Amino acid sequence: MAHNGTMSPEALILVAARFKVLAEPTRLQILQLLRNGEASVNELTEAVASTQPNVSKHLRVLQEADLVARRQDGNNVFYSIADKTVFKLCDVVCGSLKNKFEEQAAIFA
Repeated sequence: MAHNGTMSPEALILVAARFKVLAEPTRLQILQLLRNGEASVNELTEAVASTQPNVSKHLRVLQEADLVARRQDGNNVFYSIADKTVFKLCDVVCGSLKNKFEEQAAIFA
């Protein structure tokens, strides 16, 4: 980040790429599940009610973004959170949305 608080075009591209990874509800659901600890591809597939190829595709995107780590044990593949800072961002966004909806709900109360 530059001294005046602005980011270079290159830095903005990296930030946009991170947001793009997180702009998919299934990937957010997978991250939330992994917040509780390591899980197998089969466990994640069942939990998100999707197909194994679809979940594997999303896991690959998350892994390429260094958000999750992959561990193989025999025929089973397990994933875990590699970058726990992703939850700080989620907590900020969720908190902001919660406040917005509470304010809207108060109007109708």
